[in-house]
Amino acid sequence: MSESLQTELHAFLATCPKGLEELLADELRALGAEPIKTTVAGVHFQGDLAAAYRACLWSRLANRIVLCLVREEGIESPDSLRQAVTTVDWTRHLRAGASLAVDFHGRSEQVRHTRFGAQTVKDGLVDALQTAGRPRPDIDLKDPDLRLYANLHRGRLTLGVDLSGESLHRRGYRRDVGHAPLKENLAAALLLRAGWQERLRAGEHLVDPLCGAGTLLIEAALMAADMAPSLSRVRFGFHGWAQHDEILWAELKREAEARASIGRKRCRNRLFGFDQSPPALAAAKANAMRAGIPALVTFKGASLEQLQRPDELDEAARGLVIANPPYGERLGELPELVALYAELGEGVRRAFPGWRLAVFTGNPDLGHRIGLRADKQYSLKNGPLDAKLLLMNVTPAAGAESPVKAEGPARSEGAQMFANRLEKNRKRLKKWLKQSGETCYRLYDADMPEYALAIDVYDDRAHVQEYAPPRSVNADQAQKRLFDALQVIPEVLGIDSSRVVIKRREKQSGKEQYRKQASTGERFQVREGRARLWVNLRDYLDTGLFLDHRPVRRMLAEMAPGTRFLNLFCYTAVATVQAALGTEEAGGASDSISVDLSNTYLEWARDNFALNGLDPARHRVVRDDCLRWLETARAQFDLIFLDPPTFSNSKKMGGTLDVQRDHGRLLELAMARLAPGGTLVFSNNQRRFQLDPEMAERYAVQEISAKTFDPDFQRRPDLHHCYLIRHREDA
Repeated sequence: MSESLQTELHAFLATCPKGLEELLADELRALGAEPIKTTVAGVHFQGDLAAAYRACLWSRLANRIVLCLVREEGIESPDSLRQAVTTVDWTRHLRAGASLAVDFHGRSEQVRHTRFGAQTVKDGLVDALQTAGRPRPDIDLKDPDLRLYANLHRGRLTLGVDLSGESLHRRGYRRDVGHAPLKENLAAALLLRAGWQERLRAGEHLVDPLCGAGTLLIEAALMAADMAPSLSRVRFGFHGWAQHDEILWAELKREAEARASIGRKRCRNRLFGFDQSPPALAAAKANAMRAGIPALVTFKGASLEQLQRPDELDEAARGLVIANPPYGERLGELPELVALYAELGEGVRRAFPGWRLAVFTGNPDLGHRIGLRADKQYSLKNGPLDAKLLLMNVTPAAGAESPVKAEGPARSEGAQMFANRLEKNRKRLKKWLKQSGETCYRLYDADMPEYALAIDVYDDRAHVQEYAPPRSVNADQAQKRLFDALQVIPEVLGIDSSRVVIKRREKQSGKEQYRKQASTGERFQVREGRARLWVNLRDYLDTGLFLDHRPVRRMLAEMAPGTRFLNLFCYTAVATVQAALGTEEAGGASDSISVDLSNTYLEWARDNFALNGLDPARHRVVRDDCLRWLETARAQFDLIFLDPPTFSNSKKMGGTLDVQRDHGRLLELAMARLAPGGTLVFSNNQRRFQLDPEMAERYAVQEISAKTFDPDFQRRPDLHHCYLIRHREDA
């Protein structure tokens, strides 16, 4: 390359993640470039070739460095796009015989697909080369000699040579990136925003208590050792550029290697990473080795509960604690995350008083559970997710003069009131639970309107259902109260937060009530009376066991000895199990049929039968629409349990089943199968249900709803309605 080409100023574009533009402009300025203007996810700058090479080598924030060849307005049609490309003398940039790839971003009314845009750019380049007497280049999308960058936004075309090649955020030290990894340039941005460079100069240290694969620590170590982040990269995009200056590049790389050698030796800052996952620590150590800084970072196995100041640091040492904890994108993850963020706050206050804490989270409400006030915060993007970096001064735990474990995060006034209510409910139910032997019960059901939850205990687990708040309720306040509750529930029940499962209870339509919530397959056994039953708290909206119907099932067991039993809309057939087991004194039903349309629930029913040693030849399950089955059945039964859903899709009844509208027809069909002297137990969960008066005229009807609630459900007497229905003796 001639000296004039080496020293002349060029126009460049540096791309970056959204939110890092100002940081990137400052970084480019420090590297000898002149930022001209920031744009969304990018910075336009001027500089000589050395400035561009330096940016490729040293930028900790950029994704790509593009040499701009075309910046033109009014590009809307494919023809205008193609024509703009032909204005460039491509023989100066693409060597003869070199391969090519085009990365196209953006669109217009007429250029609607990136693949079409890339093809149009390629066609324009081919036109220009053929005019110059050069053959068509080969296209190599994976590993081209030269990669072009094209962006079309609101009619403005930016086109140029991608000098970086593979995105600069890929430093090359990560192999197994794990789940939802933090990109290297975003990690560097977090460190810069947290003031790590200033703390480096002050001789301070760094700790990541949730280090995972170590990205934050490695980026911090590269800064501490004055190492160029792309120093180990073998090939950049400019290596295939026709005007590449190898002598200039070799000089800049030698300078960077010398700085890294000196920086590693001079570094006195200590960096520590903690994680309780052995595979994560193994990956972090391997990544640090590949990054060339294994001696600068110490990795240790520890949970947040075990977090302590490293022995290598004296009490006077100060520094930065930085963490990127999980965000809880799914509702079911929240119980453990509320506890995790609280433990993070406890651990940092215990081990690092006087330090600075930086927490990057996509859920700032979880950040409040840390128990420290953020005096600064920055809005950033982590991929498509909106996230915030929260900066806090670490104050010691109240009354803690030595690094001992604090009692736990302070509760808000509302959280304390909620905890008091749970304790009160436990005390109220204690005697009944001891007498009955029940271990599955409802502890709380929206007793306090502000905490609109239903909490069911299943042995040593808690199933929490959040009632969807009305639109009049402030969403942020509802979220805060939910987090308060998720903090309190494990503490009051004395269980680990991993044993708390949360779901949102909303009005279901169609088949939504049967849709899987997760696929953990995590089921366990519980006892109810004489029965052992399978429950699954995570995978479905319901758990396999309707706790409010416990007294009804107990009544069925008492009525069942020697009967032929029919269970319609049987769900997981828990009622059939209780009827089949009956009582110790009199035994249970002689045989039974359980009908439901769901294969999932019927398989669950079979497992419940097997768990209790029920003979499948005597106790059968039938997959069918209950209405259709009743219309064709001929057998008679001494005891029938009819517990239809409030609403369901059904091919009968004009496409849906509405229990208020359709219960008359259901009862008629069921009573046709009831033997003389038998009993139909009819139950439903329609809160405002009214029995058709004609039923009371035709049959002997006794409402027993008030008698079918154990103490844990007596606060909600409208939760279900229950009737005993028999044939009239005079019929």
